[in-house]
Amino acid sequence: MEFLLEIIKFIKYRKKYWLVPILLILALFGGLIVLTQGTVFAPFIYTIF
Repeated sequence: MEFLLEIIKFIKYRKKYWLVPILLILALFGGLIVLTQGTVFAPFIYTIF
């Protein structure tokens, strides 16, 4: 949790707001891979990459 707070402080302090959409997309893809791993949807997800 401390790592996430540090990233948020970095973005605020350095005014790097363009990093927010990139981090959200990476978190979305990471969650998608974790949730669909070992399911029927896995072959369809891996064709995206």
